Amino acid sequence: MTALLYLIPGIIIFLSVYFAMRSFRMSGSAAKAVRVNLVIVACLFIACIATSFAASAVSDGDVPAATSASQSAEGDDEAEAAPSYDPSKGLGMLAAAMVTGISGIGGGIAVAAGAPAAIGATSEDPKAFGKALIFVALGESIALYGLVISIMIL
Repeated sequence: MTALLYLIPGIIIFLSVYFAMRSFRMSGSAAKAVRVNLVIVACLFIACIATSFAASAVSDGDVPAATSASQSAEGDDEAEAAPSYDPSKGLGMLAAAMVTGISGIGGGIAVAAGAPAAIGATSEDPKAFGKALIFVALGESIALYGLVISIMIL
């Protein structure tokens, strides 16, 4: 069962690439290929959320209760320790991944817009290199901020 949980996202990613390439070859339209890829990525996102909820839906009888040595020596069965799993950690991991991914995409968009403009400004006036470098670094800092927030979530 655990192998199936690891296999499902891999299959969905493979199908995403396959169908996007197939739709691009058949229609020649990049927009249609991107739409197909986005739909399959949305399916992957839903599958990952469903598997995280399924993994956290463990009943108390399935998880062994941890007892300390002093409790077992006294024979006190009523004071058992809490189970060692936490269902909210799966959603925290998902939130950290989303923060890192979305900030990386935003940083990429910012650098994609700022770097060519910085190169153009530097080629016209070499003295503008310092100012242009600051604007490119500001775009890259978006991704670093997302990484810091994801580390704080973890």
